[in-house]
This record gives sequence, C-alpha cells and structure tokens, in this order.
Amino acid sequence: MSSEVSAGSSTPQEFVTRIGGRIRTLRKQRGWSVQRLAEAGGLSRRMLTDIELGQANPSLATVDRVARALDTDFAVLALPERGAPNEAHERVEGTAEGTLVWQAPDGSRALLLGATEDPRAELWRWTLAPGGRYDAEPDRPGAQEIHHVLSGRLTLTLPAGPRVLSPGQSAVIATDQEYAYTNDGTEPAVFVRVVAGA
Repeated sequence: MSSEVSAGSSTPQEFVTRIGGRIRTLRKQRGWSVQRLAEAGGLSRRMLTDIELGQANPSLATVDRVARALDTDFAVLALPERGAPNEAHERVEGTAEGTLVWQAPDGSRALLLGATEDPRAELWRWTLAPGGRYDAEPDRPGAQEIHHVLSGRLTLTLPAGPRVLSPGQSAVIATDQEYAYTNDGTEPAVFVRVVAGA
C-alpha cells in the first residue's frame, strides 16, 4: 500500500514503534547494516535509523518500500502479531476492529483490518472527512485496488480523470500510476479498500 500522508496527518505512535522494531529485527536477521537496507529501500540512513527507533513519522509509501526491500509486505510490518500482549486491534467509533495506520486532524483515518500472504492482499476501512484528500504514490506494475463505498461519496482522482462513487458502488483501479482519494462532499466518505499485488 503505497501512499504519502497529507499535510497535517500523522502515523499513530503505536504503529510507528511497532514497525520500527520489526524492521530492525528483520534487518538484523538478514545480517544487513542500516546503510544496506536504506539503499535497498531508497531512503537515507538517518531516516531509517529514526524509523527503527520509532522517532520518525514515515509515509506509508516509505514503509512499503522498506518492506519490499526486506522481501516482505506492508501488512507483516503493520499488523499486531496474533496473541501478542499489548498488541490488540483498535476499535474506532464503533467500526470494525483494525490497526490504526493513518489519521488526520480532520478525522480522516485508515484502519488495516487484515491481510493474506499468498497471494498478498490487504483489507482496509477508510474514513475520509469532508474536504479530505489522500495522495498516493504508484505501486509496482500490475497492482490494483478495489473500493466499495459504504457511505458518503468518494472521488478517485486518476490520470484518465476522476471517478465518483456513491454508497453501494464499487470500482477497481490500477495503482501503478499516480492516484488520490478525495471527498468533495459534506459528509464523511467511508469505504472498504482491498489492495492486491502491491
């Protein structure tokens, strides 16, 4: 799941701490230096060090690049281990349980609900506040997303032009291109998102 956070948005600290520890563990298991993983993931040594220490607020795209460099995926780094103490899923405003991965001051948020390993796929529940926007970076070739709107209106901003989805509507898009989610409506857009091949 490759996405850059918008201005004013943040990655929850519990998530930042979890992924930092897991990245460090996987790097050490491979016998890699911080410099080697930083180069493989396309980021600076300083940024990787800060991520491992839980002191950086990385974009979701950065986490995704590091996961790929470690030959794993975003969900392995992001989701709590089953049965791990103090690693419970969160419940947000009566929604399904999930791992809060991204949030913005306007109330927008992304919950990672679950994932499969083979084939790799992720299930997300997003809430995008009125006027909210989330810009994404292109994923690897062949990657796709399925969106299904539960309430509100979601606009998928694509190079070919925008696609507006109303409650009950779904769309499949290629994500190996620039794209964004926007909510031009007056109520929150709540949608389910399935990521495949990213």
